[in-house]
Amino acid sequence: MENTKPQQPTRKLAIEKKSLKRALRVAILVGVILNVINNPGLITFSFTGLNTYKVLLTFLVPFCVSLYSSILANRKKCPEQI
Repeated sequence: MENTKPQQPTRKLAIEKKSLKRALRVAILVGVILNVINNPGLITFSFTGLNTYKVLLTFLVPFCVSLYSSILANRKKCPEQI
């Protein structure tokens, strides 16, 4: 039996404007909170000993997690294997 529902490729779901905007908002909010917790010197603008890669990774991880969860949620409308 064939599946008659239209299927969207995962890549198309990942680049939807709505998903990207949501992931960016989550990354900014969660990234700022985690960076303040992990690097309290950022509050006083003390950048000594700051690891730029860790700061960027702290924003990148929530972005990826949020985008991935949006893809999974949108796939329920258009199911396909990832």
